[in-house]
Amino acid sequence: MMRSLWTAASGMIGEQSNLDVIANNLSNINTTGYKTQKANFKSLIYQNLQAKSTTTTGEPKPVGAQVGLGVRVGSISSDFTQGALNASNGAFDYAIQGEGFFRVQLADGSIAYTRNGHFNMSIQGDSIALTDSEGNPVLDVNGNAITVPNTYRSSKIGVDQFGNLTYPDANNNQRNIGIQIGLAYFPNAGGLEKTSNSNYLQSEASGAPTVYTATELNSKIVSGYLESSNVQAADEMVNMIIAQRAYEMNSKAITASDEMLQQANNLRS
Repeated sequence: MMRSLWTAASGMIGEQSNLDVIANNLSNINTTGYKTQKANFKSLIYQNLQAKSTTTTGEPKPVGAQVGLGVRVGSISSDFTQGALNASNGAFDYAIQGEGFFRVQLADGSIAYTRNGHFNMSIQGDSIALTDSEGNPVLDVNGNAITVPNTYRSSKIGVDQFGNLTYPDANNNQRNIGIQIGLAYFPNAGGLEKTSNSNYLQSEASGAPTVYTATELNSKIVSGYLESSNVQAADEMVNMIIAQRAYEMNSKAITASDEMLQQANNLRS
């Protein structure tokens, strides 16, 4: 009987974690570049009640007698499918159509990876740099911060679908200026460590990134658009209802076990 109490309790703990994941998905439904997450469950160890079971006549049965001891959250995985591209009014808003991550250099010198292409031009001495909303510089294909002289008019700087920065020449034709945005590719993107500000960090599970151009990844950089989150509100609401019902059923199992224990304690010889 005590086994059922702890088994049901593990179910309630697991569904609480599941609900935490669902709530985080819903709260980030409008976060640019957010990738929906899903809790995956694994069963706990099994207890052998009878390693070898036989019939009343002594004949061996084809299966033994085992009972499970509950559930736990095995992993929380991310779905990196493409989000919808929405038109934006930002002059330096870029979306990746296809695989890859933008690279930004954080204040401590480490590199973060993101699908959030909401960038700005920031003044840095006698030059202007392409940065994220936190002021971290965006890196080019060679790992250098993307900067141009402050003699350039930022309103005229553009980016083509290959990630090349362009600027109009004397004839007002957009020309490449020799700077190209680099995109990082990971062997296992699901292993990336998630941080704040829609950033990811490299981990042992993700493997080391390889930096490509958009062309090499068969991707495109779309200027004037942002990638929305791939959270589906209807799916998350259904998942929330399922998690709530599973939580309720586990709580009822605890109540039933408690009532049965109470009846056993009240037995009189």
